[in-house]
Amino acid sequence: MSAAGALKRIFEWKVRGVRWIEIIGLMLVAAMIFSVYLAKAAAASESARIASLERQIAQNGQRVRLLRAEVARLEQPGRLEALSRDAGLGPVDVRRQATEANLAELAPTPEPAPVVIVAPTIPTASAATESAPDAAEVAQ
Repeated sequence: MSAAGALKRIFEWKVRGVRWIEIIGLMLVAAMIFSVYLAKAAAASESARIASLERQIAQNGQRVRLLRAEVARLEQPGRLEALSRDAGLGPVDVRRQATEANLAELAPTPEPAPVVIVAPTIPTASAATESAPDAAEVAQ
């Protein structure tokens, strides 16, 4: 009974006419209201971010459709044919096509190797005196 009596005393303990259990309950309710407010604010910001991303996706999809339409317009065979005619281009003549026999003639010629010219060195007087004893030693 002592545990039940201690629990009853805690529930009946009052501070200035208000029981502690009511103060704790009020604090818990306030904490829950604050946490719900924070959760709703976070959800609203995420919702705004998602809406922004969806708008960007829609704009990018529209840009992709416009670019595909532009590519289709630029790749029209009639347009390319007119541009090639204006540039003086045309189909390759059948007589100008290569066969297996003359592929060796069409191979590019290799570039010649570059020639490197080295300037001759002029021996100085100090170099001549140093090399002279070496020559005398070789002669012995």
